[in-house]
Amino acid sequence: MSLILEDKVAIITGAGRGIGRAFALRFAEEGARLFLPDISLERAENVANEIRNKGGRAVAIHTDISDENDTMKMAEMVMQHYGRVDILVNNAAIYYGIEAKPWDTWAVKDWDQIFSVNVRGTWLCCKAIAPLMVKQSTGKIINVASDIFRSPDSQFFLAYALSKASVYALTQSLAAALGPSGINVNAIGPGYTASEASLNMRGSEQTFKGVVAGQFIKRREEPTDVVGTGVFLASKDSDFITGQLIFVNGGHILL
Repeated sequence: MSLILEDKVAIITGAGRGIGRAFALRFAEEGARLFLPDISLERAENVANEIRNKGGRAVAIHTDISDENDTMKMAEMVMQHYGRVDILVNNAAIYYGIEAKPWDTWAVKDWDQIFSVNVRGTWLCCKAIAPLMVKQSTGKIINVASDIFRSPDSQFFLAYALSKASVYALTQSLAAALGPSGINVNAIGPGYTASEASLNMRGSEQTFKGVVAGQFIKRREEPTDVVGTGVFLASKDSDFITGQLIFVNGGHILL
């Protein structure tokens, strides 16, 4: 039985922990060759070692996705290692350490930092990698958004929520721009997921209780719940799907 992503080259940004790590491990299980840019080389190396110890192929590099020079270097290095790119998962984002606060109390520096990574960084990764896919006339770009911008609670996470709404808008724009070149661009919108970032938030236990109470599926969301949708969007089974946002949240918020 062939693996779904056998021999595909996949870049997964922010794979050093959380949902990114879950993406990397699952994609490796499905036969993909991994390229793992992360702001923490140590974390990315740890995940790459996990994959290599199981017989997979993975390369870790330090990358600040908000820096255009870094994203261009990322593109150069993935070509040096693998010679092509089939899949780009734009997972890296600032979320760890964010706390709920009134909409008008955000510091400008925090707002700018979130947008520089979550929005500009996602765009820069696409800008660096999409030309490689255009040359191949094929490729899958998967942006990790969120369902938070559809929630009334978005007012308490305003900068983060709006950055993820922007990722969805970017997804639709790039789907239109890159579709004629054979490239699919879609987004995944996880709900409140039990990643390290969420588990370390103040009051996370109560938040999970409230979120689960509002879900159709009555358990908390784990990082592994998100990655199956990523595998589908990275595979040939999604070849006629583009510009879409798929919520993976147990039915907590509906489109």
